[in-house]
Amino acid sequence: MRIVVLDGYALNPGDLSWQPLEEIAELDCFDRTPAQDVLARSKDAEVLFTNKTVLDAATLKQLPKLRYIGVLATGTNVVDIDAASALDIVVTNVPGYGPDAVAQMVFAHILNATQQVARHSDAVMQGKWSSSDDFCFTLSPLQSLKGKTLGLIGFGDIGRTVAQIALAFGMKVVVNTRHPNLELPKGCAWLPQDELFRIADIVSLHCPLTPATDKFINQGLLSKMKCSAMLINTARGGLVDEMALADALVKREIAFCGVDVLSTEPPEADNPLISAPNITISPHNAWATIEARQNLLNIAVNNLSTFLAGKTVNKIN
Repeated sequence: MRIVVLDGYALNPGDLSWQPLEEIAELDCFDRTPAQDVLARSKDAEVLFTNKTVLDAATLKQLPKLRYIGVLATGTNVVDIDAASALDIVVTNVPGYGPDAVAQMVFAHILNATQQVARHSDAVMQGKWSSSDDFCFTLSPLQSLKGKTLGLIGFGDIGRTVAQIALAFGMKVVVNTRHPNLELPKGCAWLPQDELFRIADIVSLHCPLTPATDKFINQGLLSKMKCSAMLINTARGGLVDEMALADALVKREIAFCGVDVLSTEPPEADNPLISAPNITISPHNAWATIEARQNLLNIAVNNLSTFLAGKTVNKIN
């Protein structure tokens, strides 16, 4: 049996081991695979692993030996699921491998805005504290999280973990999901979407990207937010109308934004958020702590081992 990893670099840039897969079968692992090389590299493979390399219907039809596709992520939009099903190819994904990592990045952005550690550290290195008349040097007011209201759009594993951290900071947590009767932890309350955007000091996105949520963060919703509020997006870039968000930041209609995802990745140089004020952008690496990546790899290996044993876990189709 031949296993091929088409784009393993994001998961394992060299600090993890592919040995568990090597122990199962012959393994070919590529850091990245351009579209024109997918067929050649996948030829004769019975098992493919992909993260962002697209496996469309035309490609799958030309891989008669393929029995299994393991997506090295939670989202499976890179695989034509209907075509895989028609060809009797099992597709699995890796859910829930790193909610702690993503929640940690949510608060990295929030704390960057409220505490301004990087800004003040840069000022110190530039000699501004040394030339100050006072022992306590601040460039602008800092903010406490205690008593602030955090609004969560979506309440899956990541949203729940973010809520736990927020409650530990003494924040109020309000939630909007498709199901208003969702059972929520103590300290959390469900609110309609418009009201949540109106009262929240911070809104954090944790919902999937679907036709219904595509660019749902638009000028209309942004205009409902307090001018002192901030928006955090560690979910999907497509949830946000980036031009509308950039415009809201320029006009100071909201105070701050922190994002880990953009509509196109890597972004175009003229993406409006890159030149917008009062925003921090991390390069889609919230998920990528070494612990989360190891957990992802462990789950992916277990998915395949279970399949080879005649069962399936985390099967999509």
